[in-house]
Amino acid sequence: MIIITDEHCTSYSRAGHAERPQRITSTVELLKQQAELELTWRTPNSTGASDEQIFRAHTPAMVGRLAVAEDFDGDTPFFEGIATLARASVTAGLDALKLAREGQSVFSLMRPPGHHATRLQSMGFCYLNNIAIAALEATATGAKRVAVFDFDVHHGNGTEDILLNQPGIEFFSVHQHPAYPHTGAVNRGRNCFNYPVAPGASRTVYRAALTSALDDLKHFRPDLVAVSAGFDAYVRDPLVDAPLLAEDFHWLGQSLRKLNLPLVNVLEGGYSRDLPELILAYLKGVEGK
Repeated sequence: MIIITDEHCTSYSRAGHAERPQRITSTVELLKQQAELELTWRTPNSTGASDEQIFRAHTPAMVGRLAVAEDFDGDTPFFEGIATLARASVTAGLDALKLAREGQSVFSLMRPPGHHATRLQSMGFCYLNNIAIAALEATATGAKRVAVFDFDVHHGNGTEDILLNQPGIEFFSVHQHPAYPHTGAVNRGRNCFNYPVAPGASRTVYRAALTSALDDLKHFRPDLVAVSAGFDAYVRDPLVDAPLLAEDFHWLGQSLRKLNLPLVNVLEGGYSRDLPELILAYLKGVEGK
């Protein structure tokens, strides 16, 4: 498996903020120590994402706003250089797409995450929408049917906003509701399917929602699957009241592996100290371990 990451993505932080550099540094440390998976490490390619690729998902004005030294909202601070860092995260997602299409197993281990960034607005710790940009690049370069599967505990409102009624793409989001960002209660348009799970739901109920989404995804018969891999539905995540365990993320990885399709895996949320173990469990499932 190829892991795409970059030490520069840990260069920004704000005291007390849940989206911390340790999400990456601790995961890299564990993945380099473990011996169960054979990993190859890469950094995002130096040419970077083009404006053409980014502007399929975001307006030029929204992208230009990344250079304005003013917080985007209470959850999404401005950091010096955040435009460059957000573009690097986008580039890693595009690299993951290319590698997956070549038959490689790949995971983009980068920050900032992306699935809350809408066409017009950075929000929810997210500045540019990595997974939506990758999905649109896939359809622009020959893919006929692209599924985006989002198992982050928070609804991928930005991804839905960007991909709504986009031809050749279907979006499947399993998430807690009500919860931030207070969207995702119902399906939208022709291609955005939501599977809300109530706070405090049991593992059985949550797994049933994930299974339902995966079954519907299979019926779409996609050419490839772009995965917003968020690990905050974990029982000890500090931001929500969800029930999943490490073995559930392993099962998710196994379930996606069984699709026998190119998988574009991109990190979204996950804020517990156990995040490295959860990512490892998921990767082991993806690799059939």
